[in-house]
Amino acid sequence: MKPDVYAARLERARAAMGPLGVDGLLLSLGADLPWVCGYTAMPLERLTMLVVPGGAAPAVLVVPELEAPRVAPMPEVFSLRPWAETEDPVAIVADLVGAALGPHPNLAVSDRAWATFVLRLQRELPGAHWRVASEVTAPLRAVKDDAELDALAQASAAADRVAGALLGGEIELAGRTERQVSAEISRRLLAEGNERVNFAIVASGPHSASPHHEATDRVIGAGEPVVCDFGGTLDGYCSDITRTVFTGQPEPELAHIYEIVAEAQSEGVKAAQIGASCHEVDDAARAVISKAGYGDYFIHRTGHGIGLEEHEDPYMVAGNGAPLVAGNVFSVEPGIYIAGKFGVRIEDIVAATSNGPRPLNVAGHALTVLAA
Repeated sequence: MKPDVYAARLERARAAMGPLGVDGLLLSLGADLPWVCGYTAMPLERLTMLVVPGGAAPAVLVVPELEAPRVAPMPEVFSLRPWAETEDPVAIVADLVGAALGPHPNLAVSDRAWATFVLRLQRELPGAHWRVASEVTAPLRAVKDDAELDALAQASAAADRVAGALLGGEIELAGRTERQVSAEISRRLLAEGNERVNFAIVASGPHSASPHHEATDRVIGAGEPVVCDFGGTLDGYCSDITRTVFTGQPEPELAHIYEIVAEAQSEGVKAAQIGASCHEVDDAARAVISKAGYGDYFIHRTGHGIGLEEHEDPYMVAGNGAPLVAGNVFSVEPGIYIAGKFGVRIEDIVAATSNGPRPLNVAGHALTVLAA
């Protein structure tokens, strides 16, 4: 993305800091840093941290000297302060904070910053007050701009093509292990241009009742449900899709449960109108499942936001009264899980728009029976 995009994001962050009483933003590991300045810190024992004072004072990216060549210069957004192996980066950050903000600043630090650095910073800045950076950044990142919406659509399209291969029977299931199928899905995601595979859940038979099952050497048999939930990262943005398919005609109860989940997923998407609360989206999907008598078997929230991270704000969950706004992008993924027997989940990524909810995934939802 162009420097002016990051400069605008930095100004949005600064504008949000004021009403929250935050004097300085300290961004390290996690997605907040690349969202603001385009640079992703490596998870090293060497500290990388962007120091963002409120007001007009310049932002400074403190980075290990050996990592500095990876940083794309962006003087419109930040200045670079590489540190040598014999320097103390925590002291450098503390000095920058003290010089810009004085002895008693209110600081917001990355949620995923390593505790070793946060604790040292607290010792170096004993007069500071601390909070998590997501109080500033999460509401901003939850509203995607046009470039982000396009990136998410492209990532979803790549995942759709893999899902299409699954639904079309191109990915052999019966007679192979979950691990083998997971590996093939991963290879296909990479072939579609993803920089990395974030996850490739393949849960067959009774394993399908475990929402976050890790693929094993269990051989997929005939007449079983297979839940395939997978996603990757394409140009920095994530995808996430789930389809449940069957290796042979499912028994009547299981086929009925599939239709319930499909209806719940559809109702959840329909409810995702601008102004509706996240709770209402969750309730719309959950009501279908509860009315059918399976409410106790829907054991997770209906959805999560997605962007630079697989899971981020906003969350479609009971009690979240935040209203949807144009630019929110999130999953709608109801499921029914009966321990020891089977499970079903269907998931699409959806964008809230002024024209109504826009599913970014278009792979079919019809009950799909593949060759056993």
